[in-house]
Amino acid sequence: MAQVIRMHEVGGPDVLRVETVQVEAPGPGQVLIRQAAVGINYADTYFRNGTYPVPLPSGLGVEAAGVIEAVGPGVTHVQAGDRVSYTGFLNTLGAYCTERLLAADALIRLPDDIDMQTAAAISNRGLTAAYLLLRLHPFQPGDTLLLHAAAGGLGSLVAQWARHLGLVVIGTVSTEEKAQQAIANGCAHVINYCLEDVAARVHDITNGHGVDVVLDTVGKDTFMSSIKSLRRRGLMVCAGTSSGPVPPVDPQMLARHGSLFLTRPALADYIATPSEKAALLDALFTGLRTGWLRADIGQRYELAEATRAHHELEARRTTGASIFVVSGER
Repeated sequence: MAQVIRMHEVGGPDVLRVETVQVEAPGPGQVLIRQAAVGINYADTYFRNGTYPVPLPSGLGVEAAGVIEAVGPGVTHVQAGDRVSYTGFLNTLGAYCTERLLAADALIRLPDDIDMQTAAAISNRGLTAAYLLLRLHPFQPGDTLLLHAAAGGLGSLVAQWARHLGLVVIGTVSTEEKAQQAIANGCAHVINYCLEDVAARVHDITNGHGVDVVLDTVGKDTFMSSIKSLRRRGLMVCAGTSSGPVPPVDPQMLARHGSLFLTRPALADYIATPSEKAALLDALFTGLRTGWLRADIGQRYELAEATRAHHELEARRTTGASIFVVSGER
């Protein structure tokens, strides 16, 4: 029997329930996975509160790592005993569990030197950091980047990767503790957005020029300060909406602020083919293997602590990545 986290209604963290279910044998194209660790992403809260509507009752979570217990008919590229991870969106929803069935084409085979807690923490965030820094803009050493939520799970990886690329990273945080974490991850400058005007500080740091690119995962609360932080013809990347969705944008506003570029990318469109996904995974695993990139796991929870985990995530009391530890397997 498997333990799963389910919700029967949308709402706050208290709608999450621990249930016991029987997992059937895998069907055609499926695998049965015994999970070791599960990644917790801010996007999980959007499914829980109804921002991303799904049929109810529903599981939660989109990434995890574990061991294949059995494969269904037609599955040939993986086998029982393989160590794997996965990430996705609706096609992988339901990761908060001890065992599950999953389509085999969603799987990532893990190298022997990547442990499963690391894989659960970075499969989604790591691929996201990879495409944000390698596919959206022709970054050159010395380019400037404003990175919101610089001490969070994604921000920590982006800061490390950007430092490796030679970028000058200006990170925003909410506390002194998070400021120190952001500096350790590679931010050259840190702005406490609770105490300082972000756009004004950015222009002070850049001698009035503004930054080349903004990576904004916060959304509504930071959108205009991000726009005002850009140089002429700079790129605004809306990569998340933790404070709520951005209001409709008048294209003329982009012209008024310096002929800016605006994009709202999604990971699925940058791993849409096996070759695209493999290239980003290779870059990610190389960074982990050679040591310039590390999984910053700030919180580890038991699966039954899902409600607590969501409370702490939404209260911004977390740093780095958060995961559920399901078993002691590596």
